[in-house]
Amino acid sequence: MLIIAASLAVANAAYAAPASLLEASNPFAKVSTLPMNYPAFDKIKNEHYEPAFAEGMRQEMVEVDAIANNPKPATFENTIVAMERSGQLLNRVSSVFGNLSGANTNDTMQAIQRGLSPKLAAHNDAIRLNEKLYARIKSLYDKRDQLKLDPESKFLLERYHTDFVRAGAKLSSADKDKLKAYNSQLATLQTTFAQNVLKEANAAALVVDKREELAGMSDAAIDAAAANAKARGMDGKFVIPVTNTTGQAPLAVLTNRATRQRLIEASMGRGSRGGEFDNRDVVVKIAKLRAERAALLGYPSHAAYALEDQTAKNTESVNKLLAEFAKPAVANAKKEAEEIQKMIDAEKGSFGVAAHDWSYYSDKVRAERFAFDQNQLKPYFELNNVLTNGVFFAANKVYGLSFKERKDLPVYDPDVRVFDVIDANGKPLAIFVADFYARSNKRGGAWANAYVSQSKLMGTKPVIGNHLNIPKPPSGEATLLTYDELRTLFHEFGHALHGMFSDVKYPRFAGTRVPRDFVEFPSQVNEMWAVYPEVLANYAKHYKTGEPMPKALLDKVIASKKFNEGFRTTEYLAASMLDQRWHQLGANQIPTDVLGFEAEAMKAAGVDFAPVPARYRTTYFSHVFSGGYSAGYYGYLWSEKLDADTVEWFKENGGLSRKNGDYFRKMLLSKGGTMDAMDMYRQFRGRDAKIEPLLDRRGLTAN
Repeated sequence: MLIIAASLAVANAAYAAPASLLEASNPFAKVSTLPMNYPAFDKIKNEHYEPAFAEGMRQEMVEVDAIANNPKPATFENTIVAMERSGQLLNRVSSVFGNLSGANTNDTMQAIQRGLSPKLAAHNDAIRLNEKLYARIKSLYDKRDQLKLDPESKFLLERYHTDFVRAGAKLSSADKDKLKAYNSQLATLQTTFAQNVLKEANAAALVVDKREELAGMSDAAIDAAAANAKARGMDGKFVIPVTNTTGQAPLAVLTNRATRQRLIEASMGRGSRGGEFDNRDVVVKIAKLRAERAALLGYPSHAAYALEDQTAKNTESVNKLLAEFAKPAVANAKKEAEEIQKMIDAEKGSFGVAAHDWSYYSDKVRAERFAFDQNQLKPYFELNNVLTNGVFFAANKVYGLSFKERKDLPVYDPDVRVFDVIDANGKPLAIFVADFYARSNKRGGAWANAYVSQSKLMGTKPVIGNHLNIPKPPSGEATLLTYDELRTLFHEFGHALHGMFSDVKYPRFAGTRVPRDFVEFPSQVNEMWAVYPEVLANYAKHYKTGEPMPKALLDKVIASKKFNEGFRTTEYLAASMLDQRWHQLGANQIPTDVLGFEAEAMKAAGVDFAPVPARYRTTYFSHVFSGGYSAGYYGYLWSEKLDADTVEWFKENGGLSRKNGDYFRKMLLSKGGTMDAMDMYRQFRGRDAKIEPLLDRRGLTAN
């Protein structure tokens, strides 16, 4: 802590923040004195957010005005570096509130979020549309080759210019006013969408009258459903919560087909059932406003605008990628459906396979083909053991990291765990915050975030969080993971590593601040260690006996990796294509019939296979209608091409080794956004990524 404080003092000796009007008792008023500026969660209350945001915005505007109106000629230091130093209070409060509003929200925070969204949009517009500030940036950009900047600084200048132009800096005054209105409305609508999704997930929970209707679920899971119902004032009933994706975990075990059907219908109906949480009208407004804003900025669609700044560059590239995968993926899914139908027929089922049957019967097919089912795996995937002897073990073997849990730092929920991350040289690298359990006040899905980003300029080291939605078992029982939860744990830690290994000067480039269709690449690479023999053998041990997973079962896990890939690829492609169809429309093409448009879009894309619905339907597709993935959900597949090619590189070079890890860290994970992402990949790999490893992984062919 003293070392960091000292480096901060040196780095910021020439910088003085505006005099603060925020009460000193507000925990955001000053940089946290906890290790690595870790947030003082025990002191942060709801009432601290709004004053901190208001003062943070005021201070940043004072700083920006001083930069824009500096009478001295623009220099890289007094303009670009000054911008990088600005807004520190706003960044502190935004980093905490932005994450906790998803991970640990409440009614007060949601009200604050609704009120803040348009204010923050207006604040950002006031900076990006400041004519004097843009003039200074442009004057530097125009002579960038003469400034003798180092590569990172030159790229920062170029990014600032691009960011301002894309934000509307070149528009006329009248058009800037239109843009501000669009941004304000979108900020409000996107917040509404996100909050509706969370509230609807709770409202759409499946209520079951009789215990036998939940046959197939474990006694502990049924007891948890009973406790859930009791907590809602429905004593004697059972409540199954509905989580993020269209598919729901209980579908794999529920033997009662009617219950399965009710559960999938509850899931797929979210946001389109009428009532106060219906998102259909919100979607139409968001899509139209995004299209109108894109047109104002000179683009034919929101997708064209969004993709220009990604590694894909244009809609044609994305459409080509998705189309190439659609036909073989759906063909594979139909073959899988035929196998499932044979299983149904063999059991004398008088029905055709439907969406609510897939998980249940595909597990049976897997059991028949590979002589094991998913439930055989769970006793070997106990959460803490997977984390410490799997995720952390792999990070030690590949990168030399070690982890030490600490109980002295405050947390925002009792289930949150905190770890010091020690680098291979024995020096502190980062702090890792692990928030793994689902809560009713936590948004669905899994994500990573930075409470503090690494920056040499600011003298800061990373504080990184991982967030999952693993159902918490009854008190005293072990947390046993599904295979998907296991993979997600490794995936999200890949994001964490990207943030922890950041070794950049400027905050703008720290950690995962890379193009959206590149950001998933490092996290997907980290998934490889989940089933890597040496790692798997180290953590896959029975939670009661400590016995290692039998080799025969290990072999079956590896052998079945391509199983059900037709389903997995098709459900993902359906969501990706839905995202593109919405966002490639012009403003005058936006439909009013959301579900009708969705059905037509899926049909036109060739992914309208009823037993395999989209991973997300429009009305609960938070990634694209409230998150940062609008026109960008394709990025998981785009990144996976790089990931699969990188996994091949690891294999070619000996797999699990410090030599490989150190090279991957040096050439890619440490660089953040300091250079063009694809150039970074080429420098690492020595060439562009090949598609064949991905096709093989997904069990697809090029035809």
